[in-house]
Amino acid sequence: MKKKLVVVFAIILLTLTGCTKTLVDDNKKTVVNEKTGQNLTANILCLPEDESLLAEYQKYEKNLSVKLNDLPKCTNMKIYEKKSYNGLWVGLFVRPLAYAIIQVGKWLGNYGLSVMLIGLLIKIIILPLSAKTSRQQEAMKLIQPEMERIEKKYANKNDQESMMKKSQETLAIYQKYNINPMSSCLVAFIQLPLFFAFLEAINRVPAIFENYFWRFQLGTTPFVGLKQGNYYYAILIILILIFTALSFKHSMATMSSSPEQVKQTKFMLIFMTVFIGIASFQLPSAIALYWVVTNAFTVVQMAIMKKRG
Repeated sequence: MKKKLVVVFAIILLTLTGCTKTLVDDNKKTVVNEKTGQNLTANILCLPEDESLLAEYQKYEKNLSVKLNDLPKCTNMKIYEKKSYNGLWVGLFVRPLAYAIIQVGKWLGNYGLSVMLIGLLIKIIILPLSAKTSRQQEAMKLIQPEMERIEKKYANKNDQESMMKKSQETLAIYQKYNINPMSSCLVAFIQLPLFFAFLEAINRVPAIFENYFWRFQLGTTPFVGLKQGNYYYAILIILILIFTALSFKHSMATMSSSPEQVKQTKFMLIFMTVFIGIASFQLPSAIALYWVVTNAFTVVQMAIMKKRG
């Protein structure tokens, strides 16, 4: 198992090239779009079509990862680009997702809807894996008393024979309840690259940030939106806080119910909700919409699974 994990880590390290880079000015300071509050991306995948945004990129073109003349219009972007300046990570994950967002957005007539729909489709695709993880977590909680009994039994025994017996008894419990302790980690290895690839795809397609969804300009951060007097952005913050808290609450409910861990769980729930709530003020609306929809899906999914038992 350790060898397999090393291989997985090696693959991830080899493919995680070409991550989102922030555009900087001649003084190495981050270039911020004053209109939206968004940090501009240096390694964009297609050409901005908004004149003011394009002018901003032209001003700092020498600091971009690619020449603007080499970029296609976002609506003409291909799923594979022979002259791609990125690595395997972008070719296999980011560009296909960006292409999908563009194509679905053209079909729906709105990139905000496209971001939310594809985010939901990804959650649906990995639903069997998520369900398996949830079942494993529930089983881990169920065996907690037996695991604590083993820990107490071998608390003061460090000899090799005792450690071997402890491992054997622990393995027997896992087999009894059909638990694979590494399965949840392997599922995370699948979900995390998809999550980061999706966020990168959003960050690196200017056409998304030039578009609108309802009252939201997709490149505008809630902080700037509220500052400009558009109080609809407060709705995004509230929804992010609600669904983040509910999502973490459902996830942590499957953990151990010992007093110490319950206390730690409550602290983590509050800390993560506050942290993400504060961070969400600087998230472009496109990413905020994705976060709200996918977390809402997770909450509904967990509620249904819990009801089914």
